[in-house]
Amino acid sequence: MPGALPAGGYFTLANPGPKPVTLIAAQSPACGSLMLHMTHTMGGMTHMMPVDKVDVPAGGSFEFKPGSYHLMCMEPKALKPGTTVPVTLKFADGTSLTASFAVKNATGK
Repeated sequence: MPGALPAGGYFTLANPGPKPVTLIAAQSPACGSLMLHMTHTMGGMTHMMPVDKVDVPAGGSFEFKPGSYHLMCMEPKALKPGTTVPVTLKFADGTSLTASFAVKNATGK
């Protein structure tokens, strides 16, 4: 991304467990801040807005995708397509999960 434009993070969060889980935050050293966001369309206008949590049902999954829920990386730090960045997902029960996210350009490559 040129300059300090925000970047979006897309992924599928799977919950194979017997209880629902609630994602409440995310962080990455590749971002000044990393927020849970959603895209909302009302009256023909599209807006992005932060969300406090995302619930993932037991035995289910939740997809973060363009035009829907996503991670919003504000003040990205040298994101280079073809590399990976660590992202830590934090859950309401106090657990966290760190995963490597592939960095892609705006066309998905």
